[in-house]
Amino acid sequence: MITLKHFFKKKVTIQYPEQQRPFSPVFRGVQILNRDEEGRERCTACGLCALACPAEAITMEAAERMPGEETLYKEEKYAAKYEINMLRCIFCGFCEEACPKDAIYLSETIAPPAYNRKNFIYNKKDLLIPDPVTQPDEYAQAKGLRELSKKKKN
Repeated sequence: MITLKHFFKKKVTIQYPEQQRPFSPVFRGVQILNRDEEGRERCTACGLCALACPAEAITMEAAERMPGEETLYKEEKYAAKYEINMLRCIFCGFCEEACPKDAIYLSETIAPPAYNRKNFIYNKKDLLIPDPVTQPDEYAQAKGLRELSKKKKN
């Protein structure tokens, strides 16, 4: 009788690329390195995100800003190398909470599939959000629906 009852229920399978399930409002996806309104990187390579990460998935190297690079980096110090090993990341959000500059946040994007282990190590180029000055459409898309809902509440 139990088998016959389930035979007439609606199927829970979805056709993934064409259809997507709605996510919870607290869903945490891929990390993104944020920029300010002028397009400068917010990360100052303080290392608090790496210290807060329980899985030790974040590595970074700091560098000093050179004269003439004021349009690229917000502070005197910046992250010359920033990597996240997504195979180790547990998407806990501690890195986002530890950052004093709001330089990193977890987006609403699912990590794309890969067939190679080295493709799961995201570097700074992969994590950096598009420039809001030169690429406003890509910037708005990367910010996601969560940022839009925050602005509506304020």
